[in-house]
Amino acid sequence: MMRLLFYILNKTEKLDLLLAEFSKRGIQGATVIEGKGMARILFEKHGEDEMPFLSSLRKFLNPERENSNIIFAVIRNEQLSMAVETIEEIVGDLSKSNNGVVFSFPVDFTKGMIDDGK
Repeated sequence: MMRLLFYILNKTEKLDLLLAEFSKRGIQGATVIEGKGMARILFEKHGEDEMPFLSSLRKFLNPERENSNIIFAVIRNEQLSMAVETIEEIVGDLSKSNNGVVFSFPVDFTKGMIDDGK
């Protein structure tokens, strides 16, 4: 069984290190796209006068961090724990603020993936 792993990396300066470590541990073929969170977009486009709840979001936003990276990869079921451990080794405990979010979905079909014989 395969899984689709998603990780939203807030600490974009850690991207190269994380991808290199994934590769060393057998997670290959990941795709990376740039992203911007909903709170950041709302904060940039609307003033606190228009949307008063934005002032409460300000404390969660790191003003130096404009974007995030969304990393996704199809992995084997047995790689999931190792992938999360790798992420936490590089960025820190995911239960702490600003270290990102990881989640996965089961994948019931793939075609065109390189079979590594495992």
